[in-house]
Amino acid sequence: MSKLIVIVTSCLSLAACNVGEDGSQEPVRGLKIFVIADTERVSVRRFPGVLEPSNLNTLSFEVGGSLLDFDLAVGQQIAAGEVVARLDPSSLELQVRSAEAGVMQAETVAENAAAALARQEALLSSGTTTVATVANARTEAQSAAASLVQAQQSLATAEENLGDATLVAPFDGIVNSVDVSPFQTISSGTPVVSLYDPSAFTVSFSVSFDIADRLVVGTPANVRLADRPEITLDALVSELGARADAVSSFPVVVSLQEIDPLMKAGMAVETSISFPLPAQEGYSVPLSVIIRDGNADSVSEGERVSAAGIYVYDPATSTVIRRQVAVGGIRDNRIILLDGVAPGERIASAGVQFLRDGQKVKLLDEDR
Repeated sequence: MSKLIVIVTSCLSLAACNVGEDGSQEPVRGLKIFVIADTERVSVRRFPGVLEPSNLNTLSFEVGGSLLDFDLAVGQQIAAGEVVARLDPSSLELQVRSAEAGVMQAETVAENAAAALARQEALLSSGTTTVATVANARTEAQSAAASLVQAQQSLATAEENLGDATLVAPFDGIVNSVDVSPFQTISSGTPVVSLYDPSAFTVSFSVSFDIADRLVVGTPANVRLADRPEITLDALVSELGARADAVSSFPVVVSLQEIDPLMKAGMAVETSISFPLPAQEGYSVPLSVIIRDGNADSVSEGERVSAAGIYVYDPATSTVIRRQVAVGGIRDNRIILLDGVAPGERIASAGVQFLRDGQKVKLLDEDR
């Protein structure tokens, strides 16, 4: 009788254990869960880029010559009208003096030719000269007058060239690059320095056709500084490329609508753009809920709906049940589930790769 009691007791003990597939006792795994509650109406795409000035001007002299000493450094602030660099004015001043002398000589010739014409016309009226002589005098007077105009234009050009020997900043800006050295001999048009306006910036990046097809000029965006992620600035899509600059890669430019004193050209930034979800709303959950075992579509930052697997906790049996859900995008490092879950349901949020369908679990803390 006592042996029968021992056998029955052992069987009951085995029935209360969680037995694995190989017949061995399997411990009940602790389960960290996430409660479905938050709803989202948009998904967000993020694009890395570099902060670029909207207005970048390369300054150069309109005349050639030898540069005088100057002190410029990249990042230096320059005020509008401030002298950036100067050329040695010696040769240009000589050209001005030579042109002034040419004007004086041309004036004398023109005055003499005009006086000679006047005398010949007076003689013609008294009958002491011929019409041909007067015509020749008139031609010489006109030629002298034209030479005077040409000399005056040469003087104006020489004075303008002398003025162009001083290069000034056209606007308040920051030095982006210095392309010459002091005392270097340069020709007209040689880049000397580039300036950018610190009050206007853009960001350029490329997107796929699916994203480009959903963008229009004026679409709102946000730009976050990589070095200062707490700084986020409003922006708008300002340019859309109609032609791909690479295979299925279309250029996009966003213009910042506000600036921060810490902004510098060349800083790494991240541009985020929100897109409506394919469904009316979705549920924001951690990325860690997705089962990555190759039995469902992979989850990426694409905008098309994809399928994925998760584990849902069943309170009636204290087990996890595998379920397929529809993923509509990613936002703030969380995925948006469009279908397959309901508010209040609890889903596994950690260690999902160690779970299996129907496995007994013990609830730990909740994640929200």
